[in-house]
Amino acid sequence: MLDRMRQHRSWLKWSLALVVLSFVIFYIPEFLRSTGADAGAGETIASVAGHEITAGEFRRAYQAQLQAYRSSYGGNMSEQLLKQLGVDQQILQQLVEERAALAEAERLGIRASDQEVRQRIFAMPAFQENGAFIGEQRYQQLLRRNSPPLSASDFEDRVRRSVTVEKLRATVTEWLSVADPELEQEYRRRNDKVKLAVVGFTADTFRGQVSASDADITSYFDAHKTDFKIPEKRKIRYLLIDVEARRAKVAVPPADIERAYNNNSEQYTTPEQVRASHILLKTEGKDDAAVKAKAEDLLKQAKAGSDFAELAKKHSEDEGSAKSGGDLDYFQRGKMVAEFDQAAFAMQPGQVSDLVKTQYGYHIIKLVDRKPATTRTLAEVRQQLNDQLAYERAQAQAADLAQKLERDISKPVDLDRVAKANGLTVQESGFFARDEPVMGLGPAPEATSRAFEMKPGDVSGSVRVSRGFVFEALVAKQDPYVPKLDEVKERVRDEVIKQKARTLSKQKAVEMAARLKSAPDFEKAAKAAGVEAKTTELITRDSPIPDLGTAAAVEDAAFKLPVGAVSDAIATDNGTAVIKVLEKKETTPDEWKTAKDRFREEFLNDRRNRFFSAYMVKAKQRMKIDVNRETLQRAVG
Repeated sequence: MLDRMRQHRSWLKWSLALVVLSFVIFYIPEFLRSTGADAGAGETIASVAGHEITAGEFRRAYQAQLQAYRSSYGGNMSEQLLKQLGVDQQILQQLVEERAALAEAERLGIRASDQEVRQRIFAMPAFQENGAFIGEQRYQQLLRRNSPPLSASDFEDRVRRSVTVEKLRATVTEWLSVADPELEQEYRRRNDKVKLAVVGFTADTFRGQVSASDADITSYFDAHKTDFKIPEKRKIRYLLIDVEARRAKVAVPPADIERAYNNNSEQYTTPEQVRASHILLKTEGKDDAAVKAKAEDLLKQAKAGSDFAELAKKHSEDEGSAKSGGDLDYFQRGKMVAEFDQAAFAMQPGQVSDLVKTQYGYHIIKLVDRKPATTRTLAEVRQQLNDQLAYERAQAQAADLAQKLERDISKPVDLDRVAKANGLTVQESGFFARDEPVMGLGPAPEATSRAFEMKPGDVSGSVRVSRGFVFEALVAKQDPYVPKLDEVKERVRDEVIKQKARTLSKQKAVEMAARLKSAPDFEKAAKAAGVEAKTTELITRDSPIPDLGTAAAVEDAAFKLPVGAVSDAIATDNGTAVIKVLEKKETTPDEWKTAKDRFREEFLNDRRNRFFSAYMVKAKQRMKIDVNRETLQRAVG
């Protein structure tokens, strides 16, 4: 089968291709669940440079995303919530991006050979055993574990597309490099740490001590008029097909609820889970025998009764779990690499494993707890299913009605006639700016965007909004202008008070800085003055500062001052601060030498990703991209 590979249509956008591929490999039993909603699967949702994206592809990607969310957040993650979050639009954008990358690869003559695809599949941990490919039969068995089954040819085509996009990215970005001085400077910027004592004076704490007279407001407004400029605004009349209103009227027969439960029973089943802690000693770039010897010594300590959590905190090289004593929380079969998975599920609570060797190194595992598989009963999920089915049916009704009304609404006067004939109401918004909600619709970015594209007398087709579907007609435009003071007086008053409060906070901080600089004990002196000095942990740049949030000016001063020094008053967006540098932890030459190659790869990968994104923005400008919103709505609904 691996020798009979054919090219098929695309899957997800280039930047998510490997993530999606990993999801297929490591979560195969939960991937690509079918809902029977693929009616019209061959219809075209979008076309990118002549490459079509079908409704069937979109639905499969949509369901994969739904399952991913449910895997992470539980069964309460519904399609309704996904739609409210705009996930359908995100997935469409991902598909368009992926198509565009493949179209660009085709233009440049970049392809993935059968040999490259074979090598990629053979290298995937899910298809390896003892470092070798598991064989054609077991490979196909694993793919068939999908629900519905995933064919080998389909999977191999996805791998081919992933490899193709990688090759395009490499062709476009491999020339990028970074000089050693720049690389080291950036590494130190990200990793040098400082510990501070901070006395913060937030502007908000001084608001009650200041006021703004009419003269203050007038003076400030006259000096800053353009800061209060009113942006362009628009007003629309709209007809809303409200999905929530329809859902309240939908009665779902009990038989339909039972059928949905039976067809998706695995969704309500929680597989057996275990909770484990581990100590990891990495072997990459190290002498395996030496690492193993150290691991064996730790194993003896763990089995002799030493505190496992303390051993993990001191010795584990798994940065994600070491701080919490090696705790990995609960996980089900298939979530960990095979060797780890097999060992953990063979243990009993309280048991410590022998050494477990994986691709990452040597593990010592302690099983903490086991949870048997459970299944929520129909009675437990009946209301959830009723709500979900009611919403889906209301959504489908609304989409069908929106499609029908598309043919009847071509000019603004049609809104009232169609509304009356269908028991709907035409409403009028107030004026709104591009970044403001539309009265009656709430946040509706697509409807807002459409309003600012229209001309007076235009009427839109159906537009998907969080509440349902809307048809809108532009009523009026309001050009940007500098307002009279009376129109924005409260905004100006608030700004004057804010500026006065900041000034007062700075005055207080200046006084405090003079006192604290000469004090033998920073914290005691602050307390004696009626303020609290808050101590941070060792923090890097861009970390939040107590009471002040992220404050670049404070960070800049902190990393320039020597240990023991007290700063002058430092102004921030939220107030003013005085700091004392308690400790510094700077990158050592040995640390930099050890991290240099890995960081170069990370840094260049980030730079190349950003360059490739910019490259694809320009590439797409040469492509013809069409989206059929009507088909998209039907696919989602």
